[in-house]
Amino acid sequence: MAEQAEIEELKAQLVEVQTQLAFQEDLLGQLNTALANQQQEIADLRRQGELLRDQYRELQQQLPDGVPVEKPPHY
Repeated sequence: MAEQAEIEELKAQLVEVQTQLAFQEDLLGQLNTALANQQQEIADLRRQGELLRDQYRELQQQLPDGVPVEKPPHY
């Protein structure tokens, strides 16, 4: 009789471990998706920064010679 109770207890523990594992796998998938989205966003922001730098350089080159270029005070 005690042996049957031990088996039932082990089954319950196994179900609990499997449940926790399923939740952890789901969370890991969510974290992976969030990380991939962040990496894509960082790459997009880097490209935008490069484009802005290129546009700034082009605008500087279009200025007539002798026109001073003042940087904002926060530089």
